[in-house]
Amino acid sequence: MTASVTTEFEQAWQQWRAEREEGLRAQHGWLSLTALHWLTDEAASYPELPGTWRADGDDVVADGVDGISRLTPVEGAPGIEVRDGARIVEVIRRTGNFALRVHDPAASELADFDGVPTYAPDRRWQIEGQFTAFAQPRTITTGAVVEGLEHHHNAVGTITFEIDGVAERLVAFGGTTGDLKVLFTDATSGKTTYPAARNLAIEAPAAGGRVVLDFNRAANLPCAFSDYATCPVAPKENRLSVAIAAGEQSPRRSGQA
Repeated sequence: MTASVTTEFEQAWQQWRAEREEGLRAQHGWLSLTALHWLTDEAASYPELPGTWRADGDDVVADGVDGISRLTPVEGAPGIEVRDGARIVEVIRRTGNFALRVHDPAASELADFDGVPTYAPDRRWQIEGQFTAFAQPRTITTGAVVEGLEHHHNAVGTITFEIDGVAERLVAFGGTTGDLKVLFTDATSGKTTYPAARNLAIEAPAAGGRVVLDFNRAANLPCAFSDYATCPVAPKENRLSVAIAAGEQSPRRSGQA
């Protein structure tokens, strides 16, 4: 019976990993990023892009770009996509600043991608926890991997759990579906795992607030793969001192500064 359960556990993890890496291979995904240009109120051109671009109040003004003239990206949201042949220019807004992020399916990082290094799956890291909701959701602000930027997260409660008999606690972020996620660092961060944060998705709590934290599925943020992402860092409440030797490792050991 134990062998059968272990096999099912490993198979489920392998399927998760395959789906995760298939998503990373998307032709306009995070591995396709080739540039990040921050805009000012002065029109500027970029060698690989059509026209000129500038910030104007709450808008981005494009001159000489087919089909568009003025765009209004939403703060913190996925950007507005502008097609440029096979590439996509994503117009984003972060902490009141505007930028152009270029997705190119011919990017070398995408062509060279051969998977994400991970720890071997281990049932030890599939841990039961207890979710306790806040009386009201609250906003938690974190910094970002890009200096000067902020991220604002919808914190909905805390998750308590134990590792080797030691009580741990994480603040959980939530959305509209009831599912949760945590951004965390631990004693492996900056060594074998990406230093800014890893993300762990958690299914909606069961009756009584029971949740399962499967750290085998702790995943890198986009900034682990690209210098052109603007990811958040983990909130101070979620910086664990224990080593979570599970989940994805850093794909770029030399880029952990």
